[in-house]
Amino acid sequence: MAQVSFRFFGDLNGFLAHPRRDVAFEQAFEGAPSVKHLIEASGVPHTEVAHILVDGQPVGFEYAVQPGNQIEVYPAADERGNGLQDPPGSAIFILDNHLGKLATYLRILGFDSLYRNDYDDETLANISSESGRILLTRDRRLLMRKMVRYGYLVRHDEPKLQVVEVLRRFGLAGQVAPFRRCLRCNHLLDVAQKEAILHRLEPLTRRYFEDFRICPACDQIYWRGSHFDHMERFVREVLGGQEDLS
Repeated sequence: MAQVSFRFFGDLNGFLAHPRRDVAFEQAFEGAPSVKHLIEASGVPHTEVAHILVDGQPVGFEYAVQPGNQIEVYPAADERGNGLQDPPGSAIFILDNHLGKLATYLRILGFDSLYRNDYDDETLANISSESGRILLTRDRRLLMRKMVRYGYLVRHDEPKLQVVEVLRRFGLAGQVAPFRRCLRCNHLLDVAQKEAILHRLEPLTRRYFEDFRICPACDQIYWRGSHFDHMERFVREVLGGQEDLS
């Protein structure tokens, strides 16, 4: 059976079986599979890969491997940049049903983050493909679907660390624009005239607050109450945490 030599770099090694991490290893194959097929057979989703070198030359995912090829695979976070696919035009996300808290946190920071807990894998992949949304997931097999172009496997378990991780992965710290998006439904908020919503406010809210926002999609009202102070603290923690996350 024919063989090629693989070497994965950076955090791609976390997807591999322990004996294959940080070393070159032989991979047997039959026929003329694409390099993408063999990469994913090793456990690495194609969305995590930025560059592939075969015998020192850059190739795309469609390259048909040849016996004896020396293949090097580099992560999207590598300093070489992302040479296999154009980056999405903007940081808009869709999240799987394990990442509801992360979706809320991203919305607090102002990022368009589509989330519903009834989306199945096929729906997630279709929406990501059709809308150019970056698919955030904890399921590596979901990222291996052919139609998924932009995606990222979230490593951390704790939601606050997850949001720091996503900000770092996509270089988004400079794009944070808090408190402009509905936490319930993800829609951008509008300014609300107090007189128009007065009948919906509690007495103390009417008395002490003047500035309000409203979601034009789900009609949720927002104002700078104690919850706002908690969110401001969260934003400071997250932006500061980028330097602390290893």
